[in-house]
Amino acid sequence: MATLLFPLLLLPLLAANFLLSSPIPHHEQVVQEVNKSIDAYWGNLTSSGSSCRSGNPIDDCWRCDPRWARHRQRLADCAIGFGKNATGGRRGRIYVVTSSSDDPMNPKTGTLRYGVIQDQPLWIIFERDMVIKLEQELMMNSFKTLDGRGANVHIAGGPCITIHNVTNIIIHGLSIHDCKRGGGNAYVRDSPSHYRWRTRSDGDGISISRGSHIWVDHCSLSSCADGLIDAIRGSTAITISNNYMSHHNKVMLLGHKDSYKEDKNMRVTIAFNHFGDGLVQRMPRCRLGYFHVVNNDYTRWKMYAIGGSASPTINSQGNRFLAPDDQSSKEVTKHEHAAENVWKKWNWRSQGDMMLNGAFFVQSGEVSPSSYSRASSLSARPSSLVASITRTSGALNCTEGRFC
Repeated sequence: MATLLFPLLLLPLLAANFLLSSPIPHHEQVVQEVNKSIDAYWGNLTSSGSSCRSGNPIDDCWRCDPRWARHRQRLADCAIGFGKNATGGRRGRIYVVTSSSDDPMNPKTGTLRYGVIQDQPLWIIFERDMVIKLEQELMMNSFKTLDGRGANVHIAGGPCITIHNVTNIIIHGLSIHDCKRGGGNAYVRDSPSHYRWRTRSDGDGISISRGSHIWVDHCSLSSCADGLIDAIRGSTAITISNNYMSHHNKVMLLGHKDSYKEDKNMRVTIAFNHFGDGLVQRMPRCRLGYFHVVNNDYTRWKMYAIGGSASPTINSQGNRFLAPDDQSSKEVTKHEHAAENVWKKWNWRSQGDMMLNGAFFVQSGEVSPSSYSRASSLSARPSSLVASITRTSGALNCTEGRFC
């Protein structure tokens, strides 16, 4: 096996835990393991002085290898946060999408839908640039990676991606936009041997329901009918990282509804994303669970950036918040569906965040670090580094044989 040209920072960590990828680790174990890997990474960065490195621990785990196309599955070693154990199609064979056509019931070999419904692990890549307009929502099966590196791949103009009651999914390097509500009232295949009757889909870019061990990285998302990324109905162990989101109203919903108690165990890391132009609200909007919002760049939201209801724990660390010019929208936060004497007990904190153009974060609940241990998934870097960490967010333009 060829020697990797850069340190695989997280490999020893994942090797130790690979066989335990199905159970969700205790929160303290997640924090300790991820912090150890990131501290090691920053030590290596300081000593190496490599000009390829960006200061982003996920990117610097793989982007400095000019032979990344030969080592595609090593991307799975680079996840951090609550979704760090998502293996996707690692150790499965490579499946190449050669056609942009779609048939929801009888997908043909070479199409995206044929690959994602298979029962075995698959690492799915794309032969060439393509725009895929799906006829119905794309129902994914477990242990799949969608890897758009090396091609300009758009999923747009129709229903988009559904991750329902499955586990171990990685979505990387796709442009997902202009997603529409599905026509519904149709059978849609979700495995080679099974199909199900589906009503109209919501029009999310990525819809996660009862999913676990999910990692969405370096995607560009915009202009969908509902949310860009929604996670509901007991989904957990999710990392959303390095994405560029723009031109959308309700960006990200995490939690089904206030009364849906299964979402109390939801844990989501939102790291290194750029919330860009034309966004209105829900970056994210949280319910009931534990949410680590760390080292993201927020650019001039129209209503608010981070909101929630039903007593979620929100740990905001090392983010950069640039408020809009509108004086009525300077507040980063929105406590929803509760009187002040109720929401003041919710644990929401801002630690090391940079507030620009009059932005302010209304904290509530406890201040002790122990109150946020279950909403901590990695060590935050100083907010002064956010611009460099998020500089290349969104789908990348990678060329084989060169640093990506």
